[in-house]
Amino acid sequence: QVQVVESGGGFAQPGGSLRLSCRASGLTQDYYSIGWFRQAPGKEREGVACLSLGDGDIRYEHSVKGRFTISRENAENAVNLQMDRLELEDTAVYYCVVSSYVTAKAMCMLANGDYWGQGTQVTVSS
Repeated sequence: QVQVVESGGGFAQPGGSLRLSCRASGLTQDYYSIGWFRQAPGKEREGVACLSLGDGDIRYEHSVKGRFTISRENAENAVNLQMDRLELEDTAVYYCVVSSYVTAKAMCMLANGDYWGQGTQVTVSS
């Protein structure tokens, strides 16, 4: 059984930084991608950053390129999302999601997946 557990998030001022962590257990092979999605009130869910466990391919949503970094912890099924130069528009609930047999690009474009974390609130406010 696949389980996805997130940690991190919280409050930051514009220009500040936050770090999200995600660990997935129960994955039996590398045919998975892990991504971070977010949803703000009144807005559609969007794929923020996605990483393919098989080939290491990484994709970012346009507005976070150069500010957010997704990385894998060694060879573990754990990823971090380092969020720098945060903006007010980054405020949302962030979800770690695992999807099987899908590329990082497709996962972020579809903003959907098979296994979801519980979500963590990120609030950027002055």
